[in-house]
Amino acid sequence: MSLRISFASLLIAAGVVLAQEPSAAYTIAPGTRIPLGLINTVSTKNAAEGDRVYLETVFPILANGRIVIPPGSYVSGTVTEVKRPGRVKGRGELYLRFDALTLPNGVTRDFRARVGGLDGQRGKEFDKNEGKIRSEGNKAGDARGIAETAVAGTSIGLIAGAAAKNVAMGGAVGGAAGAAAGLMAVLLTRGPDAVLAQGSTIEMVTDRPLQFERSEIDFGTIQPVRLSEGSAAQAAKKSAWALWPF
Repeated sequence: MSLRISFASLLIAAGVVLAQEPSAAYTIAPGTRIPLGLINTVSTKNAAEGDRVYLETVFPILANGRIVIPPGSYVSGTVTEVKRPGRVKGRGELYLRFDALTLPNGVTRDFRARVGGLDGQRGKEFDKNEGKIRSEGNKAGDARGIAETAVAGTSIGLIAGAAAKNVAMGGAVGGAAGAAAGLMAVLLTRGPDAVLAQGSTIEMVTDRPLQFERSEIDFGTIQPVRLSEGSAAQAAKKSAWALWPF
């Protein structure tokens, strides 16, 4: 009888151990930063609220010493807000939200993740507090445009003044007219748009635990479908390394 009881106790104890086995599930913790390569270009010039954004992971994400999210996994997102740059002031602004992750074997998880960082490419800025992607200002370009038209106007005025035998007045009038024309051109032209080009690296920050069973991360012979090894993919890989403080 005691042998039977001992055997039963061993079975119960083994069941408890198996139930507590940490490797039975793999969890990506909230706040995990996952670098993504952008597959389609997004710009404030032609994007609209609700447009879809498509990306892929460019670096393996591990849990319990095992790759859970391999490179080449797909992430889909949504443009939640777009603001075109103004004609007098203001910059282009984009807001993105990440919605779902699909592993190479088809396993999918839904979530609502945010942008945590961008690569260092010129032409855009990122506000971490608001999650806003913003175009750079163009004050230098505006000033240069006004100056160039003023110089051109002065040259024309000097020629006209020489013909009228009043060079000084011609130059002054021409310069003023050129500056006014340059200012008008600036006022009628929008500032630079915020552009996220294909191949840009965007850092996603998870907002909830992403849990996977062992069977869900068994990729077998399935290979991730990757971006072509062209300039876009290479640029995404390089900028991903720049985002991560190794």
